Amino acid sequence: MNSDLKFDLHTHHQRCGHAIGNIRDYIEAAARNGLDMIGISDHSPYFTSDEDQRYPHIAMGKSQFPEYVSEVLRIKEEYKGKVEVLLGVESDFFPEHVEIYRRYYERYPLDYIIGSVHHVDGISIFNKDRWEGLSNKEKLQTKETYYKLIEQSARSGMFQILGHIDAMKGFYPSFSSIQTEVVEHTLKVIAGYDIAIEVNTSGKTKYSGGWYPADDILEMALYYGVKVTFGSDAHDPDRVADDFELVRVRLKQIGYKEWAFVREKTMIEIPL
Repeated sequence: MNSDLKFDLHTHHQRCGHAIGNIRDYIEAAARNGLDMIGISDHSPYFTSDEDQRYPHIAMGKSQFPEYVSEVLRIKEEYKGKVEVLLGVESDFFPEHVEIYRRYYERYPLDYIIGSVHHVDGISIFNKDRWEGLSNKEKLQTKETYYKLIEQSARSGMFQILGHIDAMKGFYPSFSSIQTEVVEHTLKVIAGYDIAIEVNTSGKTKYSGGWYPADDILEMALYYGVKVTFGSDAHDPDRVADDFELVRVRLKQIGYKEWAFVREKTMIEIPL
């Protein structure tokens, strides 16, 4: 397998309501950036909501999901031989709704599903106000709840990739310095499954700067044998493959020999 393969498995587009550009714009950006492979992975609808599009600025409506799939598959054919297009989705993880989401996804030929925890105790992890007034003990509990949800997402068997596993630091950089063994425990659990964690370069667009996850987590992940992949989490075509080569170099420095992509739910590891 070509060790120079360039790929980006985490991209969004205008259907989610907080990204710009259409699917074709992202694939054209991939071609311009010399990518061999681009994954389209917009936010999952709120499948359990009574409303079609409960949060128009967060995720597409339920009725849009089939047309999203068919558009990706149509464009995939068009770009054959130029850029390989993979059909993915970034799925919210709500433990109480796993089976409902699973049944929806089983209807479609998804190459992979990125499982992301975006809500802890019913509040967005990116809510800047959620930390105000919390005691150190409550902050610790919040971090532990977050990682327990990530652990449950790994155990669910629904995902091939886990999204931005320390993104809670995005608008609260002190999150990283809350000391707990739960991160290490979570990585041990992830290592027992055929799942990759992504190095997600969108962290640089938040207060925390840098990537998700931080180097110390990547070092621990390597120690336990957790696979890694790459995703820009682009919400703008200009960010497709952002920092791809820097991530490749950094992973080599940390000690990784391989990273992975996922096609037809199959994990394929390639040399860095």
